[in-house]
Amino acid sequence: MAPQQAQLPVPGEEAQAHSQQLIELIQGQIQQHNGQIPFRDFMQLALYAPGLGYYVAGSRKLGAEGDFVTAPEISPLFSHCLAHAIVPLLQGLPEANILEVGAGSGVMAAEILQYFTDQDQLPAHYYILELSGELRERQRQRIEQQVPECLSRVIWLDELPEKLSAVVLGNEVLDAMPVNLVSKHDGQWQECYVSWQEEGFRLQTGEVTDARLTARMTAIEEKYGEAFSEGYTTEINLVAEDWLKALASSLQQGYVLLIDYGFPCHEFYHPQRSTGTLMCHYRHHAHPDPFVYPGLQDITAHVDFSAMAEAAYAAGFKVEGYTN
Repeated sequence: MAPQQAQLPVPGEEAQAHSQQLIELIQGQIQQHNGQIPFRDFMQLALYAPGLGYYVAGSRKLGAEGDFVTAPEISPLFSHCLAHAIVPLLQGLPEANILEVGAGSGVMAAEILQYFTDQDQLPAHYYILELSGELRERQRQRIEQQVPECLSRVIWLDELPEKLSAVVLGNEVLDAMPVNLVSKHDGQWQECYVSWQEEGFRLQTGEVTDARLTARMTAIEEKYGEAFSEGYTTEINLVAEDWLKALASSLQQGYVLLIDYGFPCHEFYHPQRSTGTLMCHYRHHAHPDPFVYPGLQDITAHVDFSAMAEAAYAAGFKVEGYTN
């Protein structure tokens, strides 16, 4: 047992069996790819493998019985402030639509719809892009219970629509997207891979799979004049950047509000942040080991908001603001 695992609550037999299924699936992928897969692929499977990944399986994730709590779960004030801020944005669109990406328990959607109901300013549609069937049902029940008159306006999506006019909301979405891990060894940037050794997953380094990774870290070193130390390890979220590009292609007119934990580039890649920002959450315990209880714990990484802004510009967006 890993030292970190020994400090965490022990899952029940059913949960352990579920995790073992996912472990065997990932092992199979590793075997098919010559004994290793990029960390990004491991994180993708751990979070989103059909029927087994953390976000698509049926375990409770939010609240006291789950693994973590988000701001909308604590108080309706967060959602009401957000709704108040987007009223003028909706009024400027040809059709007053909202698209929430990854709506969790549905509490934020219900509170936003409650606010608009009270203000007699309901949106035309409230779209929810949600991959988990279990979460969709929980969202539907929450909305039906709190604002039943709004349920007919809510439409669940499997993917981004081809064309959309809307205000897009993403609360703690970017940090749940799979990241590439890179590490510096012998003066060169290498990518981190996951292998299976001695009855456990292990990290090892190898050639970079995407030239954008090396180019990004080289550019950061040149921009800030810092040479990162031997073994410096960090994350680059190419998936989030590609997602913004896809969103720009879908969104004909509108606004995107992305709310998350993160930093601007010069803080994210600070020389003293030598082990990156990767963090896991299990039963309200936070720890840095992504290989503990695969499928039962959340795996996240903080967001490089400078990279998000640059990706947005490159995709055709205009960045209206950035604030804490």
